[in-house]
Amino acid sequence: MYLIIIIAFTLIGMAVSSRLKSKFREYSEVPTSSGLSGAEIAQKMLNDNRIYDVKITSVEGELTDHYNPENKTINLSREVYSGRSVSAAAVAAHETGHALQHATAYSMLQFRSAMVPIVSISSKLMNVIFILGFVGVFAMGFGQTLFLLIIIAQAVITLFSLVTLPVEYDASNRALAWLNDSGIARGSEYDKAADALKWAARTYLVATLAAVSQLLYFVLSFMGGSDD
Repeated sequence: MYLIIIIAFTLIGMAVSSRLKSKFREYSEVPTSSGLSGAEIAQKMLNDNRIYDVKITSVEGELTDHYNPENKTINLSREVYSGRSVSAAAVAAHETGHALQHATAYSMLQFRSAMVPIVSISSKLMNVIFILGFVGVFAMGFGQTLFLLIIIAQAVITLFSLVTLPVEYDASNRALAWLNDSGIARGSEYDKAADALKWAARTYLVATLAAVSQLLYFVLSFMGGSDD
């Protein structure tokens, strides 16, 4: 059953990711009427919100765009940084939305940032436990204890995924509101930007559903084993 859950959500995740990339490629061919690049849009959004301590940088890769709250940088992939398309505008505004969250002390972003070290430990713990399982440690009388550790680690990962959802949706809402209010993207441009961000959000939704499903499987398996 666990393998079925992993395979099912892997396939769903691949399908959503493929659709997302397709949408971004499609909208990267649609220029914005403003003519601004992604970097210029991010800077303008920061200025309009009176945020002057955030740096905008260019990074390698496709869809590698992210905001780093530790050093206050908006990191845009080259295509987004220099692009003057609807895709570039949507992504740049979304990542700047995270900078706005940081500047306004958005509670869910703060919570997610605080969880990062714990999630890292939990992920490493899960890997170690599964390796121990393969070498037969479960059969040596440590099964229940290790299973309980798996549930705790997966619970932390699941909570992180659940917290990530409102953070990502809020960043998109901030981005779309600003794109419309500033006149950077209106009408069909706005609709395409909203569609692109909708598919981006769905990747996080799938990841969250996968995490919740795995946690439920572990909990039910543990309870079933405890009843034997």
